Amino acid sequence: MTENRQLDVRQEAPARRHDLIFGTYHSLGAGESFVLVNDHDPKPLYYQFAAEHRGQFSWDYLETGPERWQVRIGRPA
Repeated sequence: MTENRQLDVRQEAPARRHDLIFGTYHSLGAGESFVLVNDHDPKPLYYQFAAEHRGQFSWDYLETGPERWQVRIGRPA
């Protein structure tokens, strides 16, 4: 994963967050990633990725709260 792109959604309206996150994911090339910064554990987002993109994404927690969560989300090469 070569990208150091960061998407901080903490100031975004909750209804808009998933659109921004999936838009960023879909803009990635093979082997690229971005770091999602959120104000809660994005576990429901993980389940959505698993349902819609099984085997086509990586998910690595970099920071696990309690006030800030960071997850590197990527597309495998």
